[in-house]
Amino acid sequence: MITFRPFRAFRPAKEYAAEVAALPYDVMTSEEARAMAGDNAMSFLHVDRAEINFPSGTDPYSPEVYQKANEYMRMFVSEEIFLYEKTPCFFIYRLTMNGRTQTGLVGCASIDDYENGLIKKHELTRPEKENDRAAHIRACEAHASPVFMTFRDTKNIRGICDLRTEKEPAYDFIADDGVRNTVWVIDDDETTEAIICAFGGIDFLYIADGHHRSAAAAVAAVVATVRPSRCSDSSLAARRQDGCRRPTS
Repeated sequence: MITFRPFRAFRPAKEYAAEVAALPYDVMTSEEARAMAGDNAMSFLHVDRAEINFPSGTDPYSPEVYQKANEYMRMFVSEEIFLYEKTPCFFIYRLTMNGRTQTGLVGCASIDDYENGLIKKHELTRPEKENDRAAHIRACEAHASPVFMTFRDTKNIRGICDLRTEKEPAYDFIADDGVRNTVWVIDDDETTEAIICAFGGIDFLYIADGHHRSAAAAVAAVVATVRPSRCSDSSLAARRQDGCRRPTS
């Protein structure tokens, strides 16, 4: 039985979504990230690859870099570039490229499921990369990089997604890489409970991409458990409910 929960997200205000959107942190070098962000002060790369805010050659693992990620995260919130959900939500996220579409659910999966083998892995991880993302989670008090997971499709989950995607999306834009990004918010109690129950009938999740992000979240959760503050119970993120995950339907 898989634990999958809604969460209170920080997400861009609709008018800023296309400018904030950025590729995952681990598909580029520091210099490529610097070029991608360019003069766009709202690019999320200022948080996810915060070394781009320093001179070229800066150690990306230095404390100053993590502190800068924290500063940008707080600035995005204080200037209302990011909004904070009033209630825990799920999200439907759709990517369309070259006529092909992939649709998934964004929510929070359990550290306990990860540690107990209900979330299946197929890669080994390197401690230095785990520690980097764990430090980033602790600095930002947020899990900035979703993990891409799959599961065996069910009619219940597909039906929920089909019904909701007939409605007006919260976001619908084409990013710089030509990929169309469309997002729907699920914030009503009935649908939220239906998703939780549907995942309760699923045996396993499978990590497709994000083994280091998953391991880092587990490391950060240990720190959160030892030093409780605003952090939640053992989870796949150190802040805001359980930890952010993106299974696909």
